[in-house]
Amino acid sequence: MLRAFSTAATGMTAQQMIVDTIANNLANINTAGFKRSQIDFQDLMYLRMREAGVETTAGIRTPTGFEIGGGVRPASTNKVFTQGEMDNTGNALDVAIEGDGFFQVTTPAGTRYTRDGALRMNAQGQLVTSSGFLLEPAITVPQDWRSINIGKDGTVSVLAGTNVTPTVVGTIQLVRFANPSGLSSEGGNLLAATEASGPAINGIAGQAGMGSTQQGFLERSNVQMVTELVNLITAQRAYEINSQAIKAGDEMLTEANRLVS
Repeated sequence: MLRAFSTAATGMTAQQMIVDTIANNLANINTAGFKRSQIDFQDLMYLRMREAGVETTAGIRTPTGFEIGGGVRPASTNKVFTQGEMDNTGNALDVAIEGDGFFQVTTPAGTRYTRDGALRMNAQGQLVTSSGFLLEPAITVPQDWRSINIGKDGTVSVLAGTNVTPTVVGTIQLVRFANPSGLSSEGGNLLAATEASGPAINGIAGQAGMGSTQQGFLERSNVQMVTELVNLITAQRAYEINSQAIKAGDEMLTEANRLVS
């Protein structure tokens, strides 16, 4: 009976982790470029009472074995990189990626990656994130700029001063990864490359499978509130059922002790 206690306890812990993950998804429902996470689980080792195919009598073998499971354990958290809704902001410095790819930014800890295209301009006229991190490669806009245009291929053109024709001041380069789910979440809408994600693959927006850049748009979170709430209810019910298993085990032990005494 004690095995039921530990098995159900792992189930309760697992459901609590699901609730924690759902809470983080819902908390970031309005975070630009945020990608929802889900937890993958694996069953634990089994107590094997009898092997499958054991010969019971001459020429007769059991078609199945006899195994008792030990519960569940979390295996990993997986980011789901589906496209978020494109929100038309009308802001010339807001840039969304439609398709695959990430922006590169320079931070004190090194190069990081993000889907958050809410760009700003610092005192030197350089394009930066809302946290002040420079785009990589750096793009500097003249101080006397009048209008700025960002093409689908990431080309940044500026109309400045008395010029009547726009001048190209740089190109927003995108990168992609063989396994984007292997990226490490750093907070602040930033991701870091890992051994699991593989190295960054540089490319031009709109070419060779890379997504295109959309000026005046922001990619919203891909969190779907209805889906998360359904998952939350399911996790809550599963938690209650596991707690009932512990309660049932406790009642059975109590009854067994009463009969013995």
